[in-house]
Amino acid sequence: MIQVEDLVKKYGGHTAVDHLSFTVEKGQIYGFLGPNGAGKSTTMNVMTGYIAANSGTVKINDYDILREPEKAKKCIGYLPEIPPLYTDMTVREYLLFVAELKKVPKRERASHVEEIIERIQLGDVKNRLIRNLSKGYKQRAGLAQALIGYPEILILDEPMVGLDPKQIIEMRDLIRSLGKDHTILLSSHILSEVSAVCDHVLIISHGRLAASGSPEELQGMMRGKAEIEVLVLGAKQRAEELLQNMQEIESYEIEEASEEGSVRIRVRAAGDTDIRGELSVALAGAGLPILSMTRAEKSLEDIFLELTGEEDGAESEQAAEEETPSEEASDSPVQAEMEEPQNTEAEEVTEDGGDL
Repeated sequence: MIQVEDLVKKYGGHTAVDHLSFTVEKGQIYGFLGPNGAGKSTTMNVMTGYIAANSGTVKINDYDILREPEKAKKCIGYLPEIPPLYTDMTVREYLLFVAELKKVPKRERASHVEEIIERIQLGDVKNRLIRNLSKGYKQRAGLAQALIGYPEILILDEPMVGLDPKQIIEMRDLIRSLGKDHTILLSSHILSEVSAVCDHVLIISHGRLAASGSPEELQGMMRGKAEIEVLVLGAKQRAEELLQNMQEIESYEIEEASEEGSVRIRVRAAGDTDIRGELSVALAGAGLPILSMTRAEKSLEDIFLELTGEEDGAESEQAAEEETPSEEASDSPVQAEMEEPQNTEAEEVTEDGGDL
């Protein structure tokens, strides 16, 4: 469905995307993860044809985004991090305008827009000016414009940013429902939401692919590094002598605990094994009573931090911003096609737009 091969994008001396390659399969929801400045938004902008890469190729349904841009873009619906909204229009006017830009046949335009308004649950606000909507409804309006024309692929850049918990849940449900009919690639910093929504996760760091797989597969990759923490009664030296002779243990740490006469042991097993049983028997046999034992599985957040390491996101973002298009340029391929229409009549509205 989407093939990214050896993609490179540089801004002056800064390499935002560094020989990045991955494939997005049909009918899946992909999560695109990475720290600030890792190259997520730049990659999405290249994939949608908004900016050109220095080298490498992007194919959408086998159409090269540079050589056959019109055919490739027809397959894509794009929601940038800042939705490309014309705030002096009502929601319905705006979606009709987008439908015209996307060349939806005139006789089908009104019914098509109404169908999308119902699907994205914008019916209560479709006749309100966009500038008076809440953040959640604005995000929905942006998602609705990406859905105009029913493209096979939806590319969503931080669709849940700035939303409150209730709005995040509603947006997550929307994306799940859209995933039944569309292939979706979304970037996010909300790792728990990616884990809950996505079938597959792509983690990038410093413009390169650090890991790829389902959330379960990524956790499986790191399962051998799960830590076991044990609180025992006894001397630190006695515990160390015991652990040194256990072949199942890859590494361990021992420290004095707050409870008098006890020590806290942190153990990492060698390989993908659960050694809690063997460890319990060994400690009890050595006269070290166990007060508590817990196993800390790697979460998606832990995996993300371990794979990406420390990254100077602020510096990377600043370098990218120096070369990216100015705010006068469009944030979306839709906006790039026309200048913003002028509202000839002043309209006074005092509605607050409500919640999502």
